[in-house]
Amino acid sequence: MVKFDVLHDLVVDWAAQRRIIPNSTPLAQASKTIEEVAELVSAINRQSRAEMSDAYGDILVTLIIGSTCAGFDLLECLGNAYDEIKDRTGHLRPDGVFVKDAP
Repeated sequence: MVKFDVLHDLVVDWAAQRRIIPNSTPLAQASKTIEEVAELVSAINRQSRAEMSDAYGDILVTLIIGSTCAGFDLLECLGNAYDEIKDRTGHLRPDGVFVKDAP
């Protein structure tokens, strides 16, 4: 299994070779991400694991390219997000809403 950071760099290289980077924009990639999320929702509704797997991968590709176009490293963004949530406590209600504990 290839590590995430290696795949991240391979996606950036692939997108650069095809001139997606620097010719795309964060907004264009965000729009692609929304399309891929819609495909994920559709795959979940159809209970197609193969299509779900493909959609999750495509979403990650668009996020990697979009973050690179915006001058961010997606792995750093993920690290920052984890730092914000790692000590957060709370619970998920049966309706799917996460309720944070009071600080």
